[in-house]
Amino acid sequence: MFIPLNDDNPLEGMRHAYVTWGLIAANFIVFIFFQHGYEEEINAAFVFGYGAIPAVVSHAAVLPPELSKLPPELTLVSYMFLHGGWMHLIGNMAFLWVFGDNVEDALGHARFLAFYLLCGIAGALVHTFAQPGSEVPLVGASAAISGVVAAYLMLHPNVKLWVLVLMRIPLRVPAIYPIGAWIAFQIWSVATVAEDGTAWWAHIGGLVAGAILVVFMRRKGVPLWVRTPNGTPDATTSTPAETPR
Repeated sequence: MFIPLNDDNPLEGMRHAYVTWGLIAANFIVFIFFQHGYEEEINAAFVFGYGAIPAVVSHAAVLPPELSKLPPELTLVSYMFLHGGWMHLIGNMAFLWVFGDNVEDALGHARFLAFYLLCGIAGALVHTFAQPGSEVPLVGASAAISGVVAAYLMLHPNVKLWVLVLMRIPLRVPAIYPIGAWIAFQIWSVATVAEDGTAWWAHIGGLVAGAILVVFMRRKGVPLWVRTPNGTPDATTSTPAETPR
């Protein structure tokens, strides 16, 4: 639907989003050094060994010893750092680059890392519940990033975003419109799209987890649903008990 390009949303509680940068670097490193450029059979073995396979996670099936690299429970984390190709990787990292730093700013470094991993785990578990017998590996950071997107929407719905619509039309609009449309598309896809290779249920799981977790994991004094475009609370979103970041 759209690719985020930039947002008018400077950091307030920290100088640098180290965790966001580290996650982006880790995803590129894994893809470049462990997936890209290898023969198809080698890459497939890597994906089966470290991807989250619903049938294996649900203990309905067992991987052959030569493919098994991690206990099934750990693949709920490792799968997030694998991707199906350059476009899959770049698309996910564009979302993380634009939205991740402000969510990290609202949560703090350590809690943001925990938040990101928990959203990814939740997405994989929902996908497994929806397709418990599937033997297709789940890969990609989409579920974790769906959680980041949900948190960003709840924190900064009116911040102006530059987005590229349909890969060709640049627009500058409040975050609530492109993100709201993106979330609606995920729900519509779960309800109507036949199996197309996209783990829509994982996206939904990450979205729901992110929307719930940000309420409890944000730093003290960080408001939700800020109405002013520059990110500062207005009279309807702040209370005397809230303290500046």
